[in-house]
Order: sequence, then structure tokens, then C-alpha cells
Amino acid sequence: MPRLLIADDHPLYRLALVQAVRGVIDGADVAEAGSLEEARAALAAQPDTDLVLLDLHLPDSHGLMGLAALRGEFPSVAVVMISAHDDPATIRRALAYGAAGFIPKRAGMDELQAALRAVLDCEEWLPPALRADIEALPGSREDADLSARLATLTPQQFKVLSRVAEGRLNKQIADELGIQERTVKAHMSAIFEKLGVRNRTQAGVLLRSLELADPSRSVADG
Repeated sequence: MPRLLIADDHPLYRLALVQAVRGVIDGADVAEAGSLEEARAALAAQPDTDLVLLDLHLPDSHGLMGLAALRGEFPSVAVVMISAHDDPATIRRALAYGAAGFIPKRAGMDELQAALRAVLDCEEWLPPALRADIEALPGSREDADLSARLATLTPQQFKVLSRVAEGRLNKQIADELGIQERTVKAHMSAIFEKLGVRNRTQAGVLLRSLELADPSRSVADG
């Protein structure tokens, strides 16, 4: 029986996705998470999870960094992005960082279930109305390069890098991960070398390129 994880900070949408999953796979094992950190913990507890449905704009996921982190820390788990933001260029970027597909939040139940069937059969799924526009876009050389460099990081280095992105200091990272501060420093040195940067400032600039504005929150804030 496939095991799925739904990571979205909107409980009602998580419920809709659970219903869609159960409509495709009766009795499916479905876990839920309301943040990237909860998703990490759920995957650590159930590393044999087959599929994650990941909200592109989880508050603590830093845009595409959340996707890259889950793919780096749990490489055997497929990740499909879900979002109300269905800009073809954003979807193209998500694919570059390892997404197995993209489901718009406006999709009806029939489309949701078609998408789930496809990805559970190990097929890439894109919204039919957007596929031509997405495939017509040239891949970004910068995204391809950064994606390749991120792919060289170990799962533990991804954990460290994700916390650097959140502004944690070495001591805080060490406490959270249960490791020595000197171990964090060693990881940082390796991360800098693999990413081709010299310090936290340069790493921060690189990571900010993965940030994405959430249109729904921008409207609410405006």
C-alpha cells in the first residue's frame, strides 16, 4: 500500500487532498504536516514514504529551498509541488530542482485524482492546460547549475544548510541537530566548497535566489 505525506499549512486543503488520495487508493496510508519541519520529522519517522505533496509556499520552506532540501535529505521519496501560483516559469523551476510534477490548487477532484494516479505510476504530471507553455520555456542555466551543486550535498549537509537559510547560528544548529559545534563548522566548510562560495553571506545570496513570493499572501498583506 503506497504511503503518502501531505505537507500544506491549510487544514481544509489537506482534507481535500486526503479525500482525493483515498478516492484513488482505498485505505491509503496518508500522513499530514503543516510545515516543512513537520514534513522532515514525518519522513524521518517513515523513510519508506512513496510520495510527498508539498505546498510550494509553506511558511518555513523558503520557496524552492524546501523542495531541494527534501529531495536532498530523502532522495528516494518523490515530491510533487502543489500551489495556487501556477506560473509556467515557476513550475519549470520546480522541475529543475527535482519536483516529480505540479498540481495547481484550483484543480478539481477529477484532475487531482488523475494527477495522483500519474505520479503514483512514476509519471511526471503537469496541468494539461499549461504543459505546452512549460515545455516551451528554456531551462535556466543558473537553476541547472545550482541544482547540480545542491545535489552533491549529503542529507546532513542539507539539514545544516536549511538552518543557515533560516538565519540560525552554528551553536543553534548544533543544538537542534544534536551534534557538536565543530561538526557544524566542518559541514559548513564542505557546503561552501560544494556550492562554490566562501562564506555565509555568499551562501545567503545563493539561497535567496530560491525564494518565491507567495501571491496569495502578498494580496492579503496588501
